[in-house]
Amino acid sequence: MAPNAPSATKSGGRRAYHHGDLRRAIVTAALDVISAEGPSALSLRDLARRAGVSHAAPAHHFKDRTGLLTAIAAEGYGLLAATLTDAADLKDAGVRYVRFAREHPAHFQVMFTPELLRGNDLELTTARALAGERLRDAVSAVPPEGRGTDARLAGVAAWSLAHGFATLLLSHNLDGPVGDQDPEEVFRTLSGMLFRAT
Repeated sequence: MAPNAPSATKSGGRRAYHHGDLRRAIVTAALDVISAEGPSALSLRDLARRAGVSHAAPAHHFKDRTGLLTAIAAEGYGLLAATLTDAADLKDAGVRYVRFAREHPAHFQVMFTPELLRGNDLELTTARALAGERLRDAVSAVPPEGRGTDARLAGVAAWSLAHGFATLLLSHNLDGPVGDQDPEEVFRTLSGMLFRAT
């Protein structure tokens, strides 16, 4: 049997499963629930049932629901930072941001709902800072004549455009304006309207 494959034994008619990576199994199940029903539907007891383990098993890895959501957000920021790495320019960074939101909608939803998270968690703050640094790098690469003299405000503008577009896209508020066009190409056009030199 492969080392990460679940194994099952019967004890008193109850099936007990051993996972090679229970933490990952719980996160994956949580992402499925969030994608289908939103983070408010998340329950550690339900995730334990889905994973086929005791109701105490998820708490062993995450302590509580907030810990699980914080781990998901930290993972999301890490994925976002990796997505933004090596962006060709600010416009490409924005396109990658939108792509990340489309490919990881559950992460995206949790990452930007601070009341769900343990804000001082080291893994979360580190991953969030790295993603922010990647965006700032892309903004800093734009000459001042293309973004204005205040790089910080330019960063807020770029993030607002990418995040707003992604949020509207995921909530189907852009179905009409975007239609069957490639959303990434639509975003590329919009960003060109805002940042002339990108």
